[in-house]
Amino acid sequence: MKKVIIIFGLLGLTIFGGLYSKRKFYDPKHRIEVAKNEVKKLANKEEIKNGDIIFQTSLSGQSRAIQLATNSKYSHCGLIYKDNNRYYVYEAVQPVKRTPLDKWIARGQDGKYVIKRLKNADQIITPATLVKMKQVGEKFNGKNYDLTFEWSDDKIYCSELIWKIYQRATGIEIGKLQKLSDFDLTNETVKKKMNERYGDKIPTNEIVISPASIFDSELIITIKEN
Repeated sequence: MKKVIIIFGLLGLTIFGGLYSKRKFYDPKHRIEVAKNEVKKLANKEEIKNGDIIFQTSLSGQSRAIQLATNSKYSHCGLIYKDNNRYYVYEAVQPVKRTPLDKWIARGQDGKYVIKRLKNADQIITPATLVKMKQVGEKFNGKNYDLTFEWSDDKIYCSELIWKIYQRATGIEIGKLQKLSDFDLTNETVKKKMNERYGDKIPTNEIVISPASIFDSELIITIKEN
């Protein structure tokens, strides 16, 4: 009888411990602390630079639809900048803004991310070029997130922001431009999201740039994957 009680007791402790650990991991304060430590490690090892592109799986309502349509696990991305010894991500959310890197990492699924960089970044992203990139990006600051993924500057979405900053500041096009019709729009989750955004008038010829297209570009290499 004592043996049975001990076994159940240990089992209970194991289950409780697992639930506590899981709860602690998903606690916002714990997530941000883990992300802060991660950023410190990145900085100490000099694994991040101005102009790096960072990707994550967003927890937004449209994330799953983007993953399915583009056949990619990554649904959000931004540009890394350093300012006064702190790292930020310039991103198109609502609205376009600069977000501390640790908060950005903590906000993604399981705190996972991938950092990529131009193959010849040291030659391309000079101090003068970096200034130009920030000047181009500043024109989008505060603009609304583009829910319908239009190729205008009135509103902007995440991968569009990155593509336009690089193209206009350096002449480099990171990622292949596509049309909305090039994506897989057959999944029911995707269909539902498309119906919410466009109704029966889906602009299949609209020019778009996806996070997946930038991620797969041969012009960039993976620096860090967590």
